[in-house]
Amino acid sequence: MTTATEKVTFEVPTREQVSPNNQAIFDHMQSAFGMVPNLYATFALNETALADYLALQNRKNTLSAKEREIINLVVSQVNDCKYCVPAHTAVSKMHGFTDEQILEIRTAQVTFDARFDALAKFVKEIAINRGRTSENTAETLFKSGYTKANVIDIMMIIGDKIISNYLHNFTQIPVDWPSVPQI
Repeated sequence: MTTATEKVTFEVPTREQVSPNNQAIFDHMQSAFGMVPNLYATFALNETALADYLALQNRKNTLSAKEREIINLVVSQVNDCKYCVPAHTAVSKMHGFTDEQILEIRTAQVTFDARFDALAKFVKEIAINRGRTSENTAETLFKSGYTKANVIDIMMIIGDKIISNYLHNFTQIPVDWPSVPQI
């Protein structure tokens, strides 16, 4: 057992330090993306967590890639994740969001799209209030065209993002994404 004066540190494992199953995932990521992001590599400290997490992330859902990134950015901002905010800023740019739009999304004050604004506000309230939101915020989400099926997917993606946010917030592994403005 560690005492209050001892600190457990986490180091990003190399390919050679993980199981053969995780090595195969590393190889796939390396060939597809040119890198294995440090947070994914950290999941590989556990035999099955990386594959399980990727299955959750890549599950079929009813939301667009842009909507998923809105959720990822808002939840990561609420959880003050120094890894996931820059990572999802980079991914959001790949999906066509501008720097200014990304800053609006992170604060859940989206002026460029009413539907995205309803989603961002809903997600922020859910993340802050642990699954609860005001009637007005929920009503605005549904009036914006989101369905009950969409809400299930929104909650699944929030859960996915909480897992990675908490993992980084605890491990503090190095961020391997370009820095972003603090807000």
